[in-house]
Amino acid sequence: MPINDDNLLVPEGELSLKLPASNDATNMFGDVYSGWVAARAVEAAEIRAAKIAEGRIATVSVGGMDFMSPVLVGTILSFHTRVVEQGRSSMRIAVEVWGRCPDGRERRKVSETECVQVAIDDKGHIRRLPPQAD
Repeated sequence: MPINDDNLLVPEGELSLKLPASNDATNMFGDVYSGWVAARAVEAAEIRAAKIAEGRIATVSVGGMDFMSPVLVGTILSFHTRVVEQGRSSMRIAVEVWGRCPDGRERRKVSETECVQVAIDDKGHIRRLPPQAD
């Protein structure tokens, strides 16, 4: 994981999704439900994969997620993605979830996972990924 000039950990990868955690995503204790965060992590991976595939993709697997701290309502969540591996029709994408307090003072890593996406055509059949740009 990269470290900045202030000796602080920083997210690795491209920012693919950023949004606040809202009231409608809370569990019975008032914390943001982990399933909601997991669904947004998959969305971030899908956004990155669709960009690479230049079209439709399907998620075929999602790795486990450990949560390092609770997510409170109002936390600004940032989902950073990076391609770990790319094949002929599929790609494995790492997703890091980072949270920042609404007042902007504290940023921390919340969770991470890996997703596998496959490029598909309009009929839902697996297709080849476009050639990578150099």
